[in-house]
Amino acid sequence: MTTRPETKKSSPVIESRDQLVASFARGEKAPDRWRIGTEHEKFVYADSDHHAPSYTEKGGIRDLLDALTAFGWEPVLEGGNVIALNGTDGSISLEPAGQFELSGAPLENLHQTCAETGRHLQQIKTIGDKFGIGFLGLGMWPDKTRAELPIMPKGRYAIMLRHMPRVGSMGLDMMLRTCTIQVNLDYSSEADMVQKFRVGLALQPLATALFANSPFTEGKPNGMLSYRSHIWSDTDPARTGMLPFVFEDGFGYDRYTEYALDVPMYFVYRDGRYLDAAGLSFRDFLKGELSVLPGEKPTLDDWNDHLSTAFPEVRLKTFLEMRGADGGPWGRICALPALWVGLLYDQGALDAAWDVVKHWTIEERQALRDAVPKLGLDAPIAGGRTLRAIAGEVIDIASAGLTARGRIDSSGSNETGFLDPLREIVRSGKVPAELLLEKYHGVWNGDVSKVYDELRF
Repeated sequence: MTTRPETKKSSPVIESRDQLVASFARGEKAPDRWRIGTEHEKFVYADSDHHAPSYTEKGGIRDLLDALTAFGWEPVLEGGNVIALNGTDGSISLEPAGQFELSGAPLENLHQTCAETGRHLQQIKTIGDKFGIGFLGLGMWPDKTRAELPIMPKGRYAIMLRHMPRVGSMGLDMMLRTCTIQVNLDYSSEADMVQKFRVGLALQPLATALFANSPFTEGKPNGMLSYRSHIWSDTDPARTGMLPFVFEDGFGYDRYTEYALDVPMYFVYRDGRYLDAAGLSFRDFLKGELSVLPGEKPTLDDWNDHLSTAFPEVRLKTFLEMRGADGGPWGRICALPALWVGLLYDQGALDAAWDVVKHWTIEERQALRDAVPKLGLDAPIAGGRTLRAIAGEVIDIASAGLTARGRIDSSGSNETGFLDPLREIVRSGKVPAELLLEKYHGVWNGDVSKVYDELRF
C-alpha cells in the first residue's frame, strides 16, 4: 500500500472537480514510453518456529529494513520509525502484518523486471539468513490466526484496522493474512485506457485462477483454491468488485472520477500524521466541509491517497493496476507481468483478447468472479464452457503480443519465455493450489508446515 514520506512537499490545492478528471489524463503516455511496474508481497517468518516477527523484536521487521540499507536503500520514516525504503529498484514497503512488498521501478521490458525481482529476492535472502528469517511465496498465511500476527506502526493501518470490521467480515484477513502479485501498466489515451480496463477486468478471474495459491487457513484446507480472492468478496463492497460501469457506453475518466468520489474516505495525511476520516465523503472535502479539516480543501496528494484506498479488481490511477493474483514463488512473479504486458501492450493482442470477452454479460462476468476462488479453471464462463477452455487461447494471445513487442535480451531471447509457468499450469490442468492440496493429502501427511520448505524464496 502507498507510503507517504514525512518530508513530502504539499501539492496544489484542488479547486474543482475538473482537476480530478484531469489527473487521469496526465497519465497518458506515448507507446514508446510505456513501462512495466511489478509489485510483489511475501510473508516474513522466523526459521526457528515460523512465527511472524514483530516490528521491534530482535531480528524483526525493523532490523530487516535497517540491514537492507547496506544495499543502497534509503529509509522512509513515519513517526520516527523506518516503515519503507526507497532505491533504484523502486520501494520496499510493509503491509499491515509485516508482509514485505517490493513496488518495482517502471521498467521497459520483462527482462529488466525479472532481473529486478532477482536482485530483490537475493538481497532479502542475504539479510534473512543473517537474522534467521525466511520469506514465503503464498497468497495467504497457511497457519496463522489474526491474533498471532503483529501490526506495523503505520498510521493509515491503524485507521483501516478500526474501520474494516464495520463494513465487512474479512477486511482484517485481507490486511493481515494475504499477499499478492500485481502489475501496473500505462495507457496512451482515454480510449486506450478504456479498452485495457475492460479486457483487464473481464480476464482478471483467469489470472486469479492461474495464480490461485491460498488453499489453507489456520493449518487446514479452506475449501478454496484462492482464499485470498474470496476474502475480497466481503471486505468492503463500497470499494471492491468488478465495476460493471466500466463496460457501459461512455465510460472514461469522468465516470471513474464519479466512482472514486463515492468511495468512502479512510484518512487525510497532515503534518506527518494520519487523521481518521473513515466513512467521510471526498465530495464534502472538495467543498471544504470535511469534519476533520473544516474549511480546508484537498490537494492532489489527498486525491492520490484516496485513489489508493479503492480496491477493485482493476484500479485506475495515472496507470492501470492488475490486482487479481495470489502471491507465489519467483517464476510466477515474472509470469504475471508477462501475461498482462502480452495482452495489453500490443494492439493486435489487445483486440484479440477483447474478442474473447466482449460478448460476456455483466451477470456472466460477476458469476465467473464469484466462482473462480473455489473452482479455479473449472469456473463457468459464457456458452456453457469453463475458464479452462480459454486459458490456452489467452496465453497464446499474450505470447503473440510479446513476440510482436520484440524485446530481446543479450542472449537473443524475447519475452515469451516468462509465460512458461502459465503454459505448464494449462498443460497439467492443475493450478498451484491444487498441487499444494495434493501434497497436503499425500506426502505431507496433513502437515501444512511443509509449505514453508516448498515455497520459501
